[in-house]
Amino acid sequence: MGQISEPIEAVQGTNDFGRVGYNGPCPPPGTPHCYHLRVYGLDSKLDLSAGSARIDLEDAMEGHIVQKGETEAAYGR
Repeated sequence: MGQISEPIEAVQGTNDFGRVGYNGPCPPPGTPHCYHLRVYGLDSKLDLSAGSARIDLEDAMEGHIVQKGETEAAYGR
């Protein structure tokens, strides 16, 4: 797990749950939690292994970011 080929080829890193892949938001009960969402446009494909940590991603992106966007969303249960 960690590499996908559909709909595009991609490598998945380790998430905040300590697992590889995507897990949806899971805020604690009560007051809505604020999520910070970021998207980056890069000038090249990154060479990262499945399960890479966030710091590895940030290091690999350095010098390759040509555009970025950011927003926040509140979600509670």
